[in-house]
Amino acid sequence: MLVDVHNHVMPTESLDTLSSDPIYQVQVVDGKWQGAHHVPFDVTPSFYDPAARLEELDARGIDGAIVSSPPMMFYYDVPTAAGAALCASANEGMVHFCERAPDRFRWLANVPLQDPGLACEALVEAANAGCVGAGIGTSVAGKRLDEEPFEEFWATAARLSLPVLVHPAFNEAHSALEKYYLQNVIGNPLETTILTERLICAGVLERHRDLRVILLHGGGFIPYQLGRLRHARTVRPELAGSPEDPFDFLPQLYFDTITHDDQALAYLVSRVGSSQVLLGTDLPYDMAMQEPVTTLRRVLGDELTEVIGSENPGRLFGFPKA
Repeated sequence: MLVDVHNHVMPTESLDTLSSDPIYQVQVVDGKWQGAHHVPFDVTPSFYDPAARLEELDARGIDGAIVSSPPMMFYYDVPTAAGAALCASANEGMVHFCERAPDRFRWLANVPLQDPGLACEALVEAANAGCVGAGIGTSVAGKRLDEEPFEEFWATAARLSLPVLVHPAFNEAHSALEKYYLQNVIGNPLETTILTERLICAGVLERHRDLRVILLHGGGFIPYQLGRLRHARTVRPELAGSPEDPFDFLPQLYFDTITHDDQALAYLVSRVGSSQVLLGTDLPYDMAMQEPVTTLRRVLGDELTEVIGSENPGRLFGFPKA
């Protein structure tokens, strides 16, 4: 059973919440998202209709999906009550979405990280409702996830044995990235790299050895530049308190397959190990892998495709392997 772990939904419950309060500063007009946190895009039926999503998966040879909220639905920048309301409706909606095909869908909780204590409560509640992990952003309204207020969240995820998928979100402004869609093309992988290296340097992964973190878009620049951090640790006093070898934490890190380049995908698997790579597409967005299974089989062969697409998500999320 080939499972896509990077697959986004916006159930009708969460869309209704967005339209009910102007605090979210977004409208879906004639099927197009307009407003906060994202350039306009078409809210196609597969975002909210399980039948349409199954058709989308079938067309690409994918058997199942771990669905999660897209990053523009995190809303860490609104007051806690509004953020919690959206998270609650998203989680309720994902429960209903997955009930339409329980043999093919699982879901990741959306939690209001602007209040880490409340986020922990929401994660426990979602776990009781059947979530198989959490989907969060790389930063929270300017705060970084290695900072002390978020220690409780990481501890809770580790205690519950729930993997955490971290999606680039709330990228910091960089004038050179504003043209050519580079805020996405470069900014998203950069955000993932910043998150991961800070979690390593701050000792978050070392303190929580049971924590499992899923990195998107091939892990950003991590597979290709982690050696630079390892070298810096040997020559720079700023890193004196950090772990000696960042590669020691690879067993806690998982990488999706979205590289959009055959050679980069092959290198990713060879560098981090096939056990740490997961099939991910980013459907139904335009930046998604369009032929994910065909690409994996062409680049990696049938055996590794089964490992990455079936065995690894089965082990991580409890999905049946066949």
